[in-house]
Amino acid sequence: MHWIDLTIFVVYLIFMLGVGFFFLRKNKNTDDYFVGGRKMSSLHIGLSVVATDVGGGFSIGLGGLGFIMGLSGSWLLFSGLIGAWLTAVILVPKVHRLSQRQNLLSFPQFLANSYSTKVALIAGIISAIGYLGFTSSQILAGAKLAAATFPALSFNTALLVMGVIAVVYTVLGGLKAVIYTDTIQWIILMGGLIFVALPLCYFAVGGFEAVKETLPSSFLSFTNISWQQFLNWMATVIPIWFIGMTLYQRIYASQSPKSAQRAWFIAGLFEYPLMAFSGVLLGLLSKVAFENGMLAGAGFPAGAAIDSEMGLPLLLKTVLPVGLTGIVLSAYFSAIMSTADSCLMAASGNILTDILKGHNHPSSLRLSQVLTLAVGGVALLLAFKMPNVLELMLHSYTFMVSGLFIPVVAALIKTKNNPRAAMGAMLAGGSTSLSLIILDLQLPLGLDPIIFGITSSLVVFLLIASATKSKPSYA
Repeated sequence: MHWIDLTIFVVYLIFMLGVGFFFLRKNKNTDDYFVGGRKMSSLHIGLSVVATDVGGGFSIGLGGLGFIMGLSGSWLLFSGLIGAWLTAVILVPKVHRLSQRQNLLSFPQFLANSYSTKVALIAGIISAIGYLGFTSSQILAGAKLAAATFPALSFNTALLVMGVIAVVYTVLGGLKAVIYTDTIQWIILMGGLIFVALPLCYFAVGGFEAVKETLPSSFLSFTNISWQQFLNWMATVIPIWFIGMTLYQRIYASQSPKSAQRAWFIAGLFEYPLMAFSGVLLGLLSKVAFENGMLAGAGFPAGAAIDSEMGLPLLLKTVLPVGLTGIVLSAYFSAIMSTADSCLMAASGNILTDILKGHNHPSSLRLSQVLTLAVGGVALLLAFKMPNVLELMLHSYTFMVSGLFIPVVAALIKTKNNPRAAMGAMLAGGSTSLSLIILDLQLPLGLDPIIFGITSSLVVFLLIASATKSKPSYA
């Protein structure tokens, strides 16, 4: 990499750390650290929501989908649009009003209002484990990008550098730093992809004629996807909008219910079509480049074995001129950082607020920072063990959604519900999906474990609720 590109990238990383140090002095308590003082604008929240949800995992993962299946990979983020707009109407107003009355800091505290503190504890554990996996997936995405861009940098070294930088500025700055940097990072990402990466890659591979001549027509179709895959994506992504700790923190951080709703509508539009098509188109172009031998200089001649998620970083490294490489590289690292920091905040928030109940302790701010550092360290270790970004991210989604979605839906329908039913549903859904993932069984019709996890959660919830309808519940 040219020294100019390296300088641009290093300046970007130093800036991110600088934001963390700036907000280190601004955070006075856990309210500031975890929910940004509850005064954030809809634009900042909206850009932070989409940056968090899409982030590095989907940015790198979408490139991998475009490499494998073309434009049909964009359906993955169509589910994000549906999820964002559904929750804007159904979830956001109720949760924000409740948070203003009770000063909520976490997603499980919302469940405590409808069920019990024991239910909130189980939800906190499930959410913390899930976001630990999310954080790892983002660090892994950053390491793949760095290793592809810097030939002299080993993958393990890249993983370590990414992890340390993401963890340090998040530990220092809290949610305010996360949201403000998310805004900057999303602008950098979309500007880098739309105005730099896409046009340069398009002309470098030979334009539309080269695409048509190189790839099967299915790559330019929106039907190059099975109904099972479409259903799996919808069942995995839409429910996360109802149970994501990162999203509840941003609802709590909003100025008002209307402001929060506007933020969610903004986020949905940025996810689809803007990010969806930018990501898969770049992945598709990287497939063209690979098939035509353009990546041979990077060690991947046509026909060689290649990780689909590495195609896009290698293409960017190959075709971008000096200066622009640093800008686009920073853009992708922006996406990665924007999700890694949010997931890290969510996991540490769950542990402090819902598991340890330490948010009202006199030293809660310092304890929050120590926990964030510890969770970041564990996430980094996990990233060393998992090879695939999208797989790790979707497994984390599956575990969380299977356990938490049904109790949340019931809480939205009815303010007071059966705690026994909620606990049974969470344990049944989470354990079912996790067992199916670990056992790696061939499931009927090619459906994802999340379908069976949510189904088992619903069945158990209804059975326990029916069986204990006439009995008193416990708190």
